[in-house]
Amino acid sequence: MSGNHNKSLRSTLASVVVIASASTLLNILIEAPSINTSYSQTEGKSTVNSRNQPINLKIVLSQRQVILYRGKAKIKSYPIAVGRPGWETPTGNFQVLNMTKNPTWLHPFTGESIPGGSPKNPLGRYWIGFWTNGTNWIGFHGTPNPESVGKAASHGCIRMYNKDVQELFEQVSVGTPVTVVE
Repeated sequence: MSGNHNKSLRSTLASVVVIASASTLLNILIEAPSINTSYSQTEGKSTVNSRNQPINLKIVLSQRQVILYRGKAKIKSYPIAVGRPGWETPTGNFQVLNMTKNPTWLHPFTGESIPGGSPKNPLGRYWIGFWTNGTNWIGFHGTPNPESVGKAASHGCIRMYNKDVQELFEQVSVGTPVTVVE
């Protein structure tokens, strides 16, 4: 690289750094390691803090709670309802497969469709799906029956208070790991 081009590139990078987040800068440095800057890849990695760690969820069925982690740090826990006898919530390692605002609910026996936003819709306003057998789905959702939270009351889903599932919806994304344990 010529000296003038290198100075211009550093000047452009300095402008980008002002508006870029630390993780974006790290990605630039990792993807373009041949750029001569005053930051090394090692220095960039050392500035990454816990906000850049991945989110993951752990559902503890026996405690009726879901725990939100950032990396290994516990951020928050929420009370939940879990699957009732005969409709137990599956255990294992999963990931968020889909997310929907105002989801339509299909009755598992009759096939009746209840549109999102309807007061008769048992899913509330947010859906975070993490398990499917190709026909049926299990996920986090709100509920018009808040008294069911803390109980084994669902068809396998994780019921949450509406405000809690909205908060969770804003923090996870498709691909977020979900671990379900007894």
